[in-house]
Amino acid sequence: MHPILRNTIAVAAGIILGSAVNMAIIQLSGFLIPPPEGADLTTLEGLKDAMHLFQAQHFIMPFLAHALGTLVGAWVAASLTVNHKMKFALGIGVFFMLGGITNIVLLPSPIWFAIVDLSLAYLPMSYLAGKIAARRKENSPV
Repeated sequence: MHPILRNTIAVAAGIILGSAVNMAIIQLSGFLIPPPEGADLTTLEGLKDAMHLFQAQHFIMPFLAHALGTLVGAWVAASLTVNHKMKFALGIGVFFMLGGITNIVLLPSPIWFAIVDLSLAYLPMSYLAGKIAARRKENSPV
């Protein structure tokens, strides 16, 4: 397979699988940490209206969704690329970080969460994924 095609598929797979992990964790979050009483989380407007009811515990799952979604997406992309594994992993991290910034703009959250989320969930996780993918390649017998 041509390297450009393979790298393109790697990026698409990373975005799709990372997004799937993110959404799966968000879908599970309400079962693991119940939302505040009276909060309607089914619409963006309902979520905006309920943000003042959220406590620190309600931000754990969104952070994990962002961090683990980015980690998986960046690892998939870096593992499948032909070369420049770290660059592709970080590219996925930037992609998801842009989504995180958009989320913060559309859905105002406490400033502490915005700082923690933007500084720890995206670029550090994509860097870690790139390191894991590169190490895996080095140890591969092929």
